[in-house]
Amino acid sequence: SDRPSPRSPSNGSSRKLSVDEMYLSDTGGQYLDGTTDITRTVHWGVPTPLQKEAYTRVLMGNIDLSRLVFPPNTAGGTVESFARRALWDVGLNYGHGTGHGIGNFLSVHEWPVGFQSNNVPLAAGMFTSIEPGYYRDGEFGIRIEDVALVVEAQTEKPFLTFEVVSLVPYDRNLIDLSLLSPEQVRYLNAYYETIRARVGPELQRQQLEEEYRWLQRSTEP
Repeated sequence: SDRPSPRSPSNGSSRKLSVDEMYLSDTGGQYLDGTTDITRTVHWGVPTPLQKEAYTRVLMGNIDLSRLVFPPNTAGGTVESFARRALWDVGLNYGHGTGHGIGNFLSVHEWPVGFQSNNVPLAAGMFTSIEPGYYRDGEFGIRIEDVALVVEAQTEKPFLTFEVVSLVPYDRNLIDLSLLSPEQVRYLNAYYETIRARVGPELQRQQLEEEYRWLQRSTEP
């Protein structure tokens, strides 16, 4: 058929973008050495207080689950509420799963890893997404999705935690720092240091000066 699918842009359905709204960009690619699935939400204008608080609480949930230390053989469904708690605190929630397994140059949504009640227990070496969000029909949508590797924690007994391997800054324009705990701020700063150390030299190697300056601005403590 000549008709465009509902997902295709057309002159009838497309509209001009403005700086006064939020954008949710769900990106990913398959490479010979791995698969990415990363979502960032941005606002280039002046976000409303609700947009800023909702974004910050989604980020807090992402951080709280990412830095969680938990016993081995813990099922993802047991810990996924850590990604929701900051939203629950003010009566907000999201209606999708908190994360899914990601294959190495295989399926982007790969069973049996994840945070649903019927996923297998988490074990070192598994890759999963961590992706809390918040959505208001007809107004805006927020999702912050990272790829995380399950690793052994630095604890006396062999516990587990996550290492976030997607290295993309969050939108400073949408973060209300007054809501973050000192531990969350420390986590964010350590994450930004990692992004600078790993991505910065590669941008310089490719002589992408504008992109490098953007990265430095976006990862300031």
